Amino acid sequence: MDAIIKKNAINFGIISGLIGILSTTIMYLVDLKLFVNMWIGFGMLAIWIIIGCVLLSKTKNEKQGILSFKEGFTAYFVSALIGILMSTVFNIFLFNFFDTAARDTVTEHLIEMQVEMLEKFNAPSDQIAETVSKLKENSQFSINGQLLGIAQALVGAIIFGLILAAFFKSKPKEQF
Repeated sequence: MDAIIKKNAINFGIISGLIGILSTTIMYLVDLKLFVNMWIGFGMLAIWIIIGCVLLSKTKNEKQGILSFKEGFTAYFVSALIGILMSTVFNIFLFNFFDTAARDTVTEHLIEMQVEMLEKFNAPSDQIAETVSKLKENSQFSINGQLLGIAQALVGAIIFGLILAAFFKSKPKEQF
């Protein structure tokens, strides 16, 4: 891996991991209901996309305006992987060792939100009961839920990484 790509990927990965940890800490301290707020989720997604754009823009500039698709994707993916792992390790510690009651409270808020949404869409009561049962059995804040979250986040990172790498890729001027 190119030194510029490696340096930027690691630096931006640490930055995104710290942002994830900071946002989790703030939500934990302010109100546990914030963990199930979809607008905060969209806001965090926007932050990750902005970080990716800044990462690839900076990397492209440092490489004299030449960034291949592979280099762009590699930089984004390594950065995302570092950030996801840092955030997840923190969340596992917070919700499974430090404050398990918070995990249970957030899961209850998630169940309430899902039930309200299903009721708004006139879902049958048996479907609502099944959803509640699944959410209770498979808390997304348990260790297994967090590990599954890593896989889901990596799939999202791959998709965004492919899109951003395609957007930021360039060819040497000799190829034009």
